[in-house]
Amino acid sequence: MSEYLTLTEFLENTGAQLRFYDVGRRVAAIGRDDFLEFEQTRIPYPYPMQQKAWFALVQQRPQDLSAPLIWFLRFDLDEQGKLVQATRDYFIHRFVELASEKPDAADLGKALDDNPYTFKPRDDKMANLHAILHRDLGLPPSQYFDHARDYFAGKLGWEQWKFLAYQGIADLAARLHETPIGPLLADAVAQLPDEPLIALCQCLENHHLPDSLADALVQRLQQALQAQQPAPALLAALVRGLAQSHASVRDAQVEQVLQHSAANDPEVLAAIGGRAWEALLNPATASAYLQCLAGEAVGQDVFNHCLADLLRMPGLQQPLLDVIRSPQRPDALAKAFQRMLSAD
Repeated sequence: MSEYLTLTEFLENTGAQLRFYDVGRRVAAIGRDDFLEFEQTRIPYPYPMQQKAWFALVQQRPQDLSAPLIWFLRFDLDEQGKLVQATRDYFIHRFVELASEKPDAADLGKALDDNPYTFKPRDDKMANLHAILHRDLGLPPSQYFDHARDYFAGKLGWEQWKFLAYQGIADLAARLHETPIGPLLADAVAQLPDEPLIALCQCLENHHLPDSLADALVQRLQQALQAQQPAPALLAALVRGLAQSHASVRDAQVEQVLQHSAANDPEVLAAIGGRAWEALLNPATASAYLQCLAGEAVGQDVFNHCLADLLRMPGLQQPLLDVIRSPQRPDALAKAFQRMLSAD
């Protein structure tokens, strides 16, 4: 094995067909060529989180394309969001050692569970990956799909949401561009109790929305903002659900949320920074966000965590630093940033 072989090249040399999905910030496909360039440190990881790349590596064997093998890996990133190649190289060498010691696939899979660069995603990430992968591979959705479709069509009664399987909701979201699922979901949004709406938004954050569905979510968000005491969990979920709507729609709604008193809630701020971060490319939106983040009600730990994470997002570091270094920045923001630097 070449010392400079990438993981992509190494596994493709075994005859495997590979797919890559981010499972950190979103469940999102990463093109094979883009992932290879990331491995070669030519480009940063597109969705860094906590200075790591959290991704699923899906291997299909020619002899059985319908039964893919999935590894969940987390590789370290440097200050520029690029791969720390030593972590990848250690994984490959460890895999080769185990393969030579335990050629049986089942035993090897168990052995990899102890590898420091593997992890188990949260259940919601697993459900959404399962839904997206089955769609991408041309496989049918899970056994929970039909029940979820009937619920969102209003056939079972809107209060019957406790019998819904999260996997079924993820399956619907993954296929929202198939007729008639998109319109069905758009019609359902106005009727949904908060709990299934929150679950739906957590799934929709992984997908580009048709305009009709985005419009329905905007209406629910506006209703929530007009409530006397809007629930932060609902606001955060609706922001997440709109994260991949048209940029003008997403940005306008994020701006309105940031003007509301509920924007000081850490859950709402985390939703904006963690799922709708592209809105912060707008200087005015970035300024409003950082001002809320630096508020006394939020706390220095939340400020440090959110800002450190965002500063490593590709293309976002300079716009945020421009706001922080601006002579017009609020004193609270300047002091919070200075405390963050002092803590380092």
